[in-house]
Amino acid sequence: MRDKLMIGRMIPTGSRIHGLDPRAKIAAMLLFTAALILSDGWLPVVALAVLAAVVLAATRIPFKTYLRAMRPLRWLMLFVFLFQWFGGTGAGNADEAAWAWTFGPVALTSSGLSEALLAVSRMALLIVFTALLTFTTAPSMLSRGVEGLIKPLARRGTGAERFSLMMRLALRFVPALLEEAQTILKAQAARGADYEEMNPREKARLLLSLLVPVTVGAFRRAEELTTSLEARGYRIGAPRTAYRGLAWRGADTWFTLLFALLPIAALALRLTA
Repeated sequence: MRDKLMIGRMIPTGSRIHGLDPRAKIAAMLLFTAALILSDGWLPVVALAVLAAVVLAATRIPFKTYLRAMRPLRWLMLFVFLFQWFGGTGAGNADEAAWAWTFGPVALTSSGLSEALLAVSRMALLIVFTALLTFTTAPSMLSRGVEGLIKPLARRGTGAERFSLMMRLALRFVPALLEEAQTILKAQAARGADYEEMNPREKARLLLSLLVPVTVGAFRRAEELTTSLEARGYRIGAPRTAYRGLAWRGADTWFTLLFALLPIAALALRLTA
């Protein structure tokens, strides 16, 4: 189960993307997301896909790894595709479409199909670029990057540190909870529960039976973590040093500026269209 969760796991390859400051990569992801939202049509989306492919290749991580990151969300992507095709704004424009199939109140058109594919493409690019951020950044550096970005915006001095601690604990807890769920599944399999041969209803019932022990285990781990932090004298806002400091370099500036041009170009294309 833990092996199926790709997002949130760092894959070190020693590429230049790995060596960038986490603040630059987080800012690039936010700018890329803004460009996706502002993109209206296939031309800007294809241009963003080409740029994303170049950056993915620069990480030296196999493309199939990024495709595996989309597998847990494949059903959501299918739902978005069908919802957009059946109920999108282009579904009812039968007169303007190249072809249209009408089934009672439902009209499936070529324009609706184009909008559905466009929505799924945007979602896939967002998932892939989020995976790129986590694949090339250690969880500790990722949380420190978020803290460094929001610290100037925080009203109180400890707000950024609290958010960073919360994010760091969340990134640590997810794999731990998945490992605990996998341990319970193995224990049930040792008692004769064959997960592979169960029908969907039995699988759903088995997964629901994991809810209580996993929740109890999460509370137990949280209590142990709280006791551990208190025993070590951890206090929010206390002065402390870092083993690895954040260093902003020229490559980080150029990387951020490149992605800063994306939403500007997407907005210009949208206004001139």
